[in-house]
Amino acid sequence: MSSMHNNRPRMPDRRLGAFLKVTHVLPLIFLAGGLLLVVPASAQSTEAVNAKTGSILGTVVDTSDDPVPDATVVLQGPPDDRLAVVTNDGGSFAFQHVTAGIAYQVIVTAEGFAEWSSSVTVEPGQEKTITDVKLRILAVQRAVTVSYSENEVAARELRAEEQQRIFRFIPNMYVTYEPHPEPLTTKMKFELAYKSLTSPALFARAAGWAGVQQAADTPDYRQGAKGYGKRLGADLAGGTTEGLFGNAILPSLLHQDPRYFYQGSGTKKSRALHAILAPFICKGDNGAWQPNYSQWGGSLISSSISMAYYPQSNRNAGHVFGSFGVGMALHVAGSLAQEFILGKVTSKGKH
Repeated sequence: MSSMHNNRPRMPDRRLGAFLKVTHVLPLIFLAGGLLLVVPASAQSTEAVNAKTGSILGTVVDTSDDPVPDATVVLQGPPDDRLAVVTNDGGSFAFQHVTAGIAYQVIVTAEGFAEWSSSVTVEPGQEKTITDVKLRILAVQRAVTVSYSENEVAARELRAEEQQRIFRFIPNMYVTYEPHPEPLTTKMKFELAYKSLTSPALFARAAGWAGVQQAADTPDYRQGAKGYGKRLGADLAGGTTEGLFGNAILPSLLHQDPRYFYQGSGTKKSRALHAILAPFICKGDNGAWQPNYSQWGGSLISSSISMAYYPQSNRNAGHVFGSFGVGMALHVAGSLAQEFILGKVTSKGKH
């Protein structure tokens, strides 16, 4: 048995080695052949894509030519063809493999800037650069800046008005000599009213008017020091309530300006008419002329409240409307004085 097994023919060692080499090399041969087939096909595919597409590049800047990072750039073509990118820190963007021959809409948006758009078309294989992408600051932001500037101007004008003095010592704050003054804010109206109501001039006016009433024996207080004191107290209360309502509360609610707008030019007739109408027509915070509801309301409210401390014989509707009429007449006289007399003797404050 052993002899028969030993006599079985065997493959020579050289042929076995050659066979083993061939079995190792065959996969490499097949792989190389596949690559030779794939590479030309891939190259042909890339060339086909490049023959149908192009690139769109650009840089987004502001009107000062500073780059705008994080801006959104949208490339809008047909309904199903929409691309979007965000600009880098240098404001640059790029769209690759854009279908050639199609009119795309380029839309650029960024926070705080107005939208920019344009139309662009690329040719096959073209690398097109957009060079005019400049974003403007939104108009609403400019308006906010202007609004802030107007308040600053109004504050400077108000400070100048608070320094105005008749004969250098009598406050004359409720007149503006600016041809186009800025409107007062609510805070400014209350500030002006507070300074006017805490000025010694209020007490002086009330004391003088109480003397006139004492001489005319009105209202129905007794004569003597006690009667004068009651008239003085009533006039101080009336002046305070009218100043608070007519110069601060109602002007703030109704958006009206409580100041007298000095004309100072034109004929005497036009200036006189301007002064006479001032208690009846005022400027609104929007710059338009309108009925002076604040002045009327302040006088009526003051006259109505005075019924609580006037003598019983004066507590009637006649007293209310009589006081209102006298008050309006005094305002007309004051406006005429501002237009023709006080303007000449008032020292103007500096902005």
